[in-house]
Amino acid sequence: MSDLMFGLDTFGDVPQDDAGKLVSHAAAIRQVVDEAVLADELGVDVIALGEHHRPEYSVSTPETVLAGIATRTSRIRLASGVTVLSSDDPVRVFQRFATVDALSNGRAEVILGRGSFTESFPLFGYDLRDYDTLFEEKIELFVKLLDEKPVTWSGTLRAPLENADVFPKTESGHLNTWVGVGGSPQSVVRTAQYGLPLMLAIIGGAPERFAPYIDLYRRAADQLGTTAHPVGMHSPGFIADTDEEAKETYWPHYRIMRDRIGKLRGWPPIRRQEFDSEVEHGSLYIGSPETVARRMARAIRSLDVGRFDLIYSAGAQPASARMRAVELYGSKVIPMVRDILA
Repeated sequence: MSDLMFGLDTFGDVPQDDAGKLVSHAAAIRQVVDEAVLADELGVDVIALGEHHRPEYSVSTPETVLAGIATRTSRIRLASGVTVLSSDDPVRVFQRFATVDALSNGRAEVILGRGSFTESFPLFGYDLRDYDTLFEEKIELFVKLLDEKPVTWSGTLRAPLENADVFPKTESGHLNTWVGVGGSPQSVVRTAQYGLPLMLAIIGGAPERFAPYIDLYRRAADQLGTTAHPVGMHSPGFIADTDEEAKETYWPHYRIMRDRIGKLRGWPPIRRQEFDSEVEHGSLYIGSPETVARRMARAIRSLDVGRFDLIYSAGAQPASARMRAVELYGSKVIPMVRDILA
C-alpha cells in the first residue's frame, strides 16, 4: 500500500490557550495555518479544512485559509472538507480553487458535499426545501466546469449559462475533486455516476459497517462505465503520548461539542461509557501513537481504502495539545501504519 495517502482534517475549532481561555477567531485561523505548516514538514499528504458558519468554528471559507497555507508549504495537498456546494455557486467555487491550485503549484483539491449543518442556507439566501435539488443541479454544473471549456447549462435554481468560459484555468487542466458522503446510497451512486472519488465520513460506529457503501460505489461505477477511484475515509481522533492523556484531553471538549450537536438533532447527552466504547470499538481513533496506528491500520485493511484523513480537532482542545497531536500523527502514526500494512 505504498500509494496509501494520509490526511488531517479540521473545521478550525476555536481552541483554548495555555491559560484555558478561548482564543479569538483570528488567532484560531492562524493556529490552523501553523498546524498545516507542521503537517507539511512531517510528510502528511493532505490538509483538509471544513466549512462551518457557527461560533465554535473559525473556518467559514476554507479556500481562503488554504491560499494562506499554500504560500507557507511546499508539498502537502490542500483540500476542503467539505465545501457546501448546495449553498455556494459552482462557478465561484471552481474559480477560487483554481486560484489556490495556482498559488500552490497544483496542490489544490475540493471535496464537495451537501453539508451536515444547514446554517449556510439561510445565510446565503437558499431555501432548505430545495436541499436535494440544489446539490443535484450544482454538482451537475460543477462537473461540466471541470472540463475547463466553455459551458452551456440550465437548471431550475440558478441562472443558465450559455457558452460561458470560466477563468482562471488550472495549469494541469485538472482540478482534483471528491464528493464527501455521510451514508446515503443515492449520494454514493451519484458520485460513481460522475466518475469522481468518494470520501466517506465515518464518524460513529464500527467502520466495517460502511463496507457496503464502498462495494456499492464500485459496482455502480462498473455498471455506469465510469472510473471507481480509490475510496477515502475520514474519522475523528486525537493523539497524545499515552492513551490516558489522549482520552482525558479529548473527552471534555468532545462531550460539549457532541451534546451541542445532539440538541439540534434530538440526541440524548452522550455518556462517558458510550465515548469509551467508541474509542475501543468504533470510529474514534484516540490514544497513543501505537494505539491509533493499530486501529487505523485495521480500518484501512478491512475497508480497502486508499486514503485515511484524521479529524484531529473536536471542540476547544488546547492549541498546544493540538500541535502535539499533529506532530505525533506525522512523525509516528503514519510510519507505524505503513509498517503494519507492509
